[in-house]
Amino acid sequence: MKERSISQECLGDTGFCYTLSLINGKYKMTILYTLMEFKVVRFNEMKRYIGDISYKTLSSTLKELEADQLVHRKEYPQIPPKVEYRLTKRGESLMPILDGMCEWGEQNRL
Repeated sequence: MKERSISQECLGDTGFCYTLSLINGKYKMTILYTLMEFKVVRFNEMKRYIGDISYKTLSSTLKELEADQLVHRKEYPQIPPKVEYRLTKRGESLMPILDGMCEWGEQNRL
């Protein structure tokens, strides 16, 4: 077996880098965690739960997660408007990773 050399490798070509590109951002993991815990969440409920996120940041982050097919947005045609968010199957497939991070945090919290 040929030994790997860092001079022949590129971090950008790894699965790690791709995964990080999807979840990297100040609130992406927090939003994914919220949807993992509560399944279906409305915009204002998520804003209250997270607390220190602005409406603009929450909106743009949800749009990014939706574009990456991790979050599904369902809009109901009513007044006042009702919008719900949930994880897609693709988003749910990240949950074992998130669960592992939660377990590590519980075991190593100081």
